[in-house]
Amino acid sequence: MASTFSTFPTFRFIRGVSPQSRTFVPAAFAAGAAANTPGARPAVPVPGGPSTGAGLPGFHAPPAVPSYASGTTAGGPVRMQPARMPFYVATHGTTTIYLLGTLHVGDPADYPPNQPFRQSILAALNASPTLALELSPDDLLVSQDDVSKYGVCERPCLPQLLSDSLWQKLAARMRGNPDALAEIRRMRPWLASLLVETYDSLSAGLQTEYGTEAQLQNVFLRLKGRRIVGLETLGEQMRAFTSLTLAQQREMLAQDLAQPEAQNVADVKALQHLWRVGDADAIAAWDTARSEKLARDKRVSDSVDNRIVYERNRRFVARMLQIAAPNKPLFVAIGALHLGGPKGVLALLRQRGFTVDPA
Repeated sequence: MASTFSTFPTFRFIRGVSPQSRTFVPAAFAAGAAANTPGARPAVPVPGGPSTGAGLPGFHAPPAVPSYASGTTAGGPVRMQPARMPFYVATHGTTTIYLLGTLHVGDPADYPPNQPFRQSILAALNASPTLALELSPDDLLVSQDDVSKYGVCERPCLPQLLSDSLWQKLAARMRGNPDALAEIRRMRPWLASLLVETYDSLSAGLQTEYGTEAQLQNVFLRLKGRRIVGLETLGEQMRAFTSLTLAQQREMLAQDLAQPEAQNVADVKALQHLWRVGDADAIAAWDTARSEKLARDKRVSDSVDNRIVYERNRRFVARMLQIAAPNKPLFVAIGALHLGGPKGVLALLRQRGFTVDPA
């Protein structure tokens, strides 16, 4: 099952959302998450507060570490380079599509204030009249209502929707955090899964406002005459979750609880490292191996990935081709886990006759 902090922007409690205890808050411009870590599941809002996790019920942030985002340390200025990130250019005749793989949450050190992106990425942004994200900013801003409508029960329902053993495992994970456990009792399993992933991402020290989409928009919106569009509607993204069977939702949550929290946090950091290196196929291979290791039922796990990653990949490509026009480059920024692998967006574009190369 793919990592959500790189696949769904709507659900980003970090993986797309800012935590604010007892309320659902839309992730700050989260635009594209869809599997189990920062690069695939949509970034949908989860019960929330500030992006550091300070407002999450019972959440205690990891000890502060020196940040190099200011470009200085106690020893003086340091030279910072932006993360490489997975970045590709697809061409077909006079049609050009730039593709950037994003994480919906991030580390400020990856976006130096003086140059948050590599020159090739900045040049592509400057050349593109349109930026396409998973969701448009307008859809993302209203997403919290749909998350509450479809992901939260009027009364505690989660214990009845899970096996006793799975519920006990979740309660044990939330031990010492009664506020969070009270919140999670009213969630459907798919949303509970995203909340668990949110805690893991926060524990890894990642922050919502340093998701790639938010940083891209900071640059793109300074340019004149540009527009930002979504590759799917909020309803389409929500249906990726609300159409999951109970067995599929249980599989999502079971995978989040299959290993100790410390290992989940280590996996978040591993994905972040691969994203920094910038190889989309290496990211896809890592995620496939992780899914095979954690799957309780491989058939069900594969069906979840098909719904929240691969079906959306095909929709993304179809929408890109509708938007792209000769001599008007299109800049696409979607969760990094959507790009690589045999069913990824890069492979689908090659099947459509595009030449795709790292940029």
